[in-house]
Amino acid sequence: MQADTMHPSFDVMSLLTRQDTRCTVSTYEENQIVYSQGDPADSVFYVHSGRVKVTVISELGKAAIVAIRGPDEFCGEAALTGKPLRLATVTAMSPCEIVRLDKETILGLLHREQEFAEYFLSHLLTRTARVEADLVDQLFKRLARALLLLANYGGDLGTEPVPIKVNQETLAALIGTTRSRVNLFMNKFRKDYNGKLEVRKALLNYVLNERPHIGDES
Repeated sequence: MQADTMHPSFDVMSLLTRQDTRCTVSTYEENQIVYSQGDPADSVFYVHSGRVKVTVISELGKAAIVAIRGPDEFCGEAALTGKPLRLATVTAMSPCEIVRLDKETILGLLHREQEFAEYFLSHLLTRTARVEADLVDQLFKRLARALLLLANYGGDLGTEPVPIKVNQETLAALIGTTRSRVNLFMNKFRKDYNGKLEVRKALLNYVLNERPHIGDES
């Protein structure tokens, strides 16, 4: 969901490009860099049209695309948190029209323009919800893989469930989360809790992205 769905009548572009708003409107060609990881984090960008990708490069030099933005989305908001340098590189995926707002300008708009502040907040909340949903999905998959590993699933995938004995603290350590979250996940993975844990073949389908119903998996 894009941020403007909560304020369909709000014309962000008209506000940002009016005469008393200090901003820069630029066009970008496909594959053109908007800003690079390590650049000064001194502004926020509004993607009016087109799409951009957000890429992070690790210390080992490996690049990963972590998000796709626009149209009607912002990027570079970390500048408002006091981060001195950009944490990612943003590159145009298609021809784009993008508005650059320096930090002081967007902070002023957030204080003076209530409708813009609500629009910007809904954008941040939508993005946070999307990131959390992605994180939960990844943790589900990691938990499924851990259960298959503990059940010693290999080439012989029988139809009978495989009992395993493991506590939730161990599972939490295996997948990198908390015991309370593992408990929540486990309650979704099985229909009834009867004090024992069984891994069923259907769990393998989940790992292979066939996505059976969660309640039938283990």
